[in-house]
Amino acid sequence: MSTIFSQIVEGEIPARVVYEDETTIAFLDANPLAPGHTLVIPKDEYERLNDVPDDVAEDLYATVHRLVPAVEESVDADASTVAFNNGEEAGQEVPHVHCHIVPRFESDGAGPIHAMFGGQEDIDDDRLDEIADEIESRA
Repeated sequence: MSTIFSQIVEGEIPARVVYEDETTIAFLDANPLAPGHTLVIPKDEYERLNDVPDDVAEDLYATVHRLVPAVEESVDADASTVAFNNGEEAGQEVPHVHCHIVPRFESDGAGPIHAMFGGQEDIDDDRLDEIADEIESRA
């Protein structure tokens, strides 16, 4: 089944496209969190970042890297939050990998990404070492 983003890629749904190359496309979010809120996607459907092939991931990051300053400058933003919601439990609403570039302004009141969680986890050093070893062994 084709996602709404694939329908945008195919031209079946209109979008305000701001950049396009062979493997990626970027367009303004239809439900923006701020002026200039832009989504960057691979043209092919991949549900999660884990599914994106290395070469497409490189292209995707290159597009994000290219667009962050363009978005910020276009709306005179002080900064931006750049994020992926990777999986439904993380807030991913469309099962097609997409990166949010959300312009940020001094007065927006949104806070840092850490504010999403309401506080830090209290994890002891032994558990942190175990987690680090697990991640390293799988990387």
